[in-house]
Amino acid sequence: MNNSLLKIKLKYILFIGIILLFSLAFTFFKPTPLYLEIPKGWPKPHYDFSKNPLTEEGFQLGRQLFYDPILSRDNTISCASCHLQATGFTHVDHDLSHGIDGKIGTRNSMTLMNLAWSKSFMWDGGVNHLDVQPLNPITSPLEMDETLENVVAKLQKSDTYPNLFLAAFGDSKITGQRILKALSQFELHLITSNSKYDKVMRKEAAFTIQEQNGYALFKSNCASCHNEPLFTSEKFEKNGLPIDTTLNDIGRQKITENPRDYLLFKVPTLRNIQFTSPYMHDGRFKKLMEVVKHYNSLGNDKNLPKQLQKPMRLSDNERVDLVAFLYTLTDTEFLFDKRFSYPKE
Repeated sequence: MNNSLLKIKLKYILFIGIILLFSLAFTFFKPTPLYLEIPKGWPKPHYDFSKNPLTEEGFQLGRQLFYDPILSRDNTISCASCHLQATGFTHVDHDLSHGIDGKIGTRNSMTLMNLAWSKSFMWDGGVNHLDVQPLNPITSPLEMDETLENVVAKLQKSDTYPNLFLAAFGDSKITGQRILKALSQFELHLITSNSKYDKVMRKEAAFTIQEQNGYALFKSNCASCHNEPLFTSEKFEKNGLPIDTTLNDIGRQKITENPRDYLLFKVPTLRNIQFTSPYMHDGRFKKLMEVVKHYNSLGNDKNLPKQLQKPMRLSDNERVDLVAFLYTLTDTEFLFDKRFSYPKE
């Protein structure tokens, strides 16, 4: 056999060997599937799970990434820095988000919960898919100030991440798309549906008289924007607040450039609102009662959405009752679920 034929034969054998290795790898790649249990009576999730099947390994990789400051330029800021579990996955102690080098953002961070039902993200709806939402804080100069390419390079040098990607995706290749999908897998599991309100709806508990009064007030004054059971309409509305002249945040208009979207902000969920202060897009209210008093002061203004043009005129006692009901939206099981907490070695 001449050398040319020998070389061809060796290349063919090598090629077949590589095919066999890949076949074996995928044969033994059997991640643990996870399924989201949709609470009874809830609408169908908006997220397309067929394009990012949920697995235990993908969830754990996303969890690790969520808490790792390696996503930021100077390795000091993680997703969890602005989204703390015990406060409904949002920040506390300051009205606006904080980033690297002590930089301060322009908005209060939104809560992370029940994201599978969201069609848009951010206060202005500037992101329309959960899988790309993390790009906003990662690349923002006021938050993580990093590039996805640099994140990939840092993870590739890690001693642990190649094995985590291998377990989640079948090989140790680290890509930006896989990073984003893993983060989604973790965040999609942040479902809160076991508050006292939920237990009452399931006839497992009962409201107090005060909470029942508050629920009635909620349904007549608040439910048109904060639709049950998610307690958000996913729409963009004016909240009646004058513009903060130090921030000059024009809301959704910044994204659409449509004057009609001036000062429109996404309606946030009210779930776990007892612990998600400060409130509003700029965090100007520290206490929930301040929010209630703000909305109670509105009315008879054609610039407001129709839902807010009718004055609420709640008495002091009624405002207290309304807050008492809002407290029933607290899901302590969610806020302290160890599966969502910082991953320990």
